[in-house]
Amino acid sequence: MTAISVHGLVKRFGGVTAVDNLDFEVRAGTLTGFVGPNGAGKTTTLRMILGLVRPTAGTALVGGVPYARLDRPARHVGAVLESSGFHPGRTARDHLRVLATAGRIPAGRVDEVLSEVDLAGAARRRAGGFSLGMRQRLGLAGALLGDPEVLILDEPANGLDPAGVHWLRTFLRARVDRGGTVLVSSHLLAELALSADSVVIIKDGRLVTQGPVSEITAGSATVRVRTPHAEQLRAVLAARGVAAVLDGPDEVVASGVETEVVGRAVAEAGLVVYEMSAHRPALEDAFLALTQGDPR
Repeated sequence: MTAISVHGLVKRFGGVTAVDNLDFEVRAGTLTGFVGPNGAGKTTTLRMILGLVRPTAGTALVGGVPYARLDRPARHVGAVLESSGFHPGRTARDHLRVLATAGRIPAGRVDEVLSEVDLAGAARRRAGGFSLGMRQRLGLAGALLGDPEVLILDEPANGLDPAGVHWLRTFLRARVDRGGTVLVSSHLLAELALSADSVVIIKDGRLVTQGPVSEITAGSATVRVRTPHAEQLRAVLAARGVAAVLDGPDEVVASGVETEVVGRAVAEAGLVVYEMSAHRPALEDAFLALTQGDPR
């Protein structure tokens, strides 16, 4: 089941195209990372999904309908696009009470979400004195008020210390494991690799790729084999369509392949192997490799 679908999405600001024929889907019950270089169009896309920016063309749907047509949207979608927007003289509890009233959400939910984001002890403190990390948590509390099925978060770990980042990862993962859906934009690629089920990568407003982290990093994976039959192994792999090169007289490096494929080739050819090791790059490495080119 699809929770969020973006099809042919375009947004132009005068002569600048911020989002250009973008397509991707977020499956229900998953945590999906949304990444791209600065200026890739991530925040503009999130704003169009939430009905805050009108698309020039295309559609952005939540649960199969535009956000504006959702009945009581706070119960379907919670969002944090920035950690500001708080009245500095208003307490955390009063800020959330205002949001609850606007969303027709019972006031009792306020203290529940403050506890969920570990701000119960700061409920009576004024938001103007909050650190950036505390403001992030307060924004998340507001997104949780309606106990929505979908969360859309833009850089939610910004300002969090390492313990806070770990807490956020655990919190979001637990929510997804209970059936929720999370779309999160982040520059913390190593952190996303630990928690995301899928990643959408965009550049210049266009889709570069989408898929599980394991698949996205697999394209840059390598297997290094030390063997006295290096040239023979390279030829065997090439015949199977595997890119492989010699690295010295007794080593072969195969690219974009798993060890199982190389191992079968070795066994079927009856070759002697002294050592075989696999290297799968980090998501950050794959991201840099994918976004250095032109997705057009």
